Amino acid sequence: MFDTDLHAKHDLGSPTRRRFIAFSSAALGAFAYSIWRSSVSEAAPLPASTEKEVTIVEFSDAGQRLQKLRIPKVIKSAQEWHQQLSSSVFDITRRADTEFAYSGKYWDLHEKGLYRCICCNNALFSSDTKYDSGTGWPSFWAPIAKENIRELRDMSFGMDRVAISCTLCDAHLGHLFDDGPRPTGLRYCMNSASLRFLPRT
Repeated sequence: MFDTDLHAKHDLGSPTRRRFIAFSSAALGAFAYSIWRSSVSEAAPLPASTEKEVTIVEFSDAGQRLQKLRIPKVIKSAQEWHQQLSSSVFDITRRADTEFAYSGKYWDLHEKGLYRCICCNNALFSSDTKYDSGTGWPSFWAPIAKENIRELRDMSFGMDRVAISCTLCDAHLGHLFDDGPRPTGLRYCMNSASLRFLPRT
């Protein structure tokens, strides 16, 4: 009996046990969030840029920097975005919603590659700056090019945050925090649903 108890205590630190605790905590948090969310107004889209043309840096699918371009902004109606995107991706990218922690497909992805915008294919992040933040969302300490993302003040839900969107199409990607690792000290906390991953070949 005592041997079993001792083994159980040591097992609390195992990766499997920690993962179970993390998922359980996420499920409880998701439940609490859904209750809280139902009591506040629905997320609204963040203001879009009024620019007709934008400057971005073009990257190959292998993540090689190609050139800086001035190109027409991708502008579509809500109906056109609805036709292109699933309802959950539409809510996140076009209405600034947030996926539940540990629910996205990229939070625990460790492959090398490039993350592009799910809406317009703009290059956003490289796996070279991705790290495990312990938050349940894919996190990066820097974008692949500062020109390819846009920072916006987000005052929704009574919080003062910095929202991150795609420069080319205004898709909501996630939020920026100042608790990241070196060398930037930043955490770009992104929604998996806003991203499309291309493995490096």
